[in-house]
Amino acid sequence: MSNHPTLEDIALPHGIQLRCHVQGERGRPVLLFLHGFPEGAFIWDALLAHFSQPAHGGYRCIAPYLRGYGASSQPTDVAAYRPKHLVQDIAALIAHEAAGTPLACLVAHDWGGAIAWNLASAHPALLARLLIINAPHPGAFARELAHNPVQQAASQYMHFLCRPDAEALLAKDDFRRLFALFQTPDGKPPAWLSDELRAQYRALWQQGLAGACNYYRASPLRPPRGDDLGAAALQLQPELLQVGVRTQVLWGLADTALHPALLDGLQDWVPQLAVQALAGASHWLVHEHPARVTQVLQDFLTT
Repeated sequence: MSNHPTLEDIALPHGIQLRCHVQGERGRPVLLFLHGFPEGAFIWDALLAHFSQPAHGGYRCIAPYLRGYGASSQPTDVAAYRPKHLVQDIAALIAHEAAGTPLACLVAHDWGGAIAWNLASAHPALLARLLIINAPHPGAFARELAHNPVQQAASQYMHFLCRPDAEALLAKDDFRRLFALFQTPDGKPPAWLSDELRAQYRALWQQGLAGACNYYRASPLRPPRGDDLGAAALQLQPELLQVGVRTQVLWGLADTALHPALLDGLQDWVPQLAVQALAGASHWLVHEHPARVTQVLQDFLTT
């Protein structure tokens, strides 16, 4: 079996097409992987190669470029990036790939995790397990954005990404601001950011950044600033926050954008919850600790 995924353009019934990295035989139990900002499907390639092998479960593994990213559909209307549309994409992709059976696991990071939390709440029958990597539950995120000054300060970048010139500013100087997101606390490029990986990111961002920014423009989950009350003005319906699916959360405690207080009270919304917190690990766990991510998913699938 090849160690490299194939690329498939999957047309969904509601008119969206998702470019997917796919590995493993059709008809096998499905693992679905959702990336975040400013990432792409390629961040999961090593996991696709691992879990598609018969020795590790022989799963059908799929990682889409989310709507607005890369060669996937990039609607221009900001409203097209509201949560209900993002969830619709993934529910339709599951229906296309899993043939009426639940996913073995949905694995998701950052914005992919935001979609995954909403999907698991609205459509629990579509997945047997949920693995979340540094992506806050919407109830916890709304609470911290409204009341925690540390999280409010850490999330101010969201207002920058909502600016009409955000895409142009992100693209300047060979995507300097985007590559800076990956820097270590001392301002240096991380060891995992190889020339090959840097080229993959550059090629993705050259296909456009408007869709990625539109996630932020469409979301009411943002910190208050001036007359913009952000999450403080939100009233989330309690029933939309409940997740009845078995859930494993893997969290890097040194994430500068997402404060560990986001883990507080999760069990109130997610009764079947296990949390593994990694001291010293950043937001970019998939790149930074690939062996740990692989082992956590392997253990989760076999328990």
